[in-house]
Amino acid sequence: MQPSRQEAALPNLGGIFARVLQRVAEEQRPLLIAIAERLAAERYRGWAKDPTQADHAPQLLACARREEEIAARVESLFPGASAIQQEMLAKNPDFMEINQTVFAGLPLPEQFRIQAQGERLGAATWRALARKEESRVAREVYLACAELEQASAVVLEAML
Repeated sequence: MQPSRQEAALPNLGGIFARVLQRVAEEQRPLLIAIAERLAAERYRGWAKDPTQADHAPQLLACARREEEIAARVESLFPGASAIQQEMLAKNPDFMEINQTVFAGLPLPEQFRIQAQGERLGAATWRALARKEESRVAREVYLACAELEQASAVVLEAML
């Protein structure tokens, strides 16, 4: 099946973030993803403040809370998570820029499409991590994160 014209024009989030994830040790990748979740929460809060999105602000803020919850759950699995994340960012200073440039200059509907794609990709990533995880606790956390990602994707897709 061929992607639609709109889908074809969207950035390849999987490819973009796969290149960044490869720079980090496999066992620490969930922590890098948690950083991306917190950045997504900021993006949702920014969208919620946009006057053109006043009708959707409660849903967008709920998405922001889900992103923060995902990050907190994942970080809880790693002792010293904050220090590890700071070190990752220091070694990969372009991560913040990459995250911003994906959305830069695009109209809100396109940003929502990209974010929805990111939520679906995130859900698939958490499920893949859960399949490989030996710890029952971590498996359950990753599967719960996948459900939270899906819920946000549904919200965004309903807004389009």
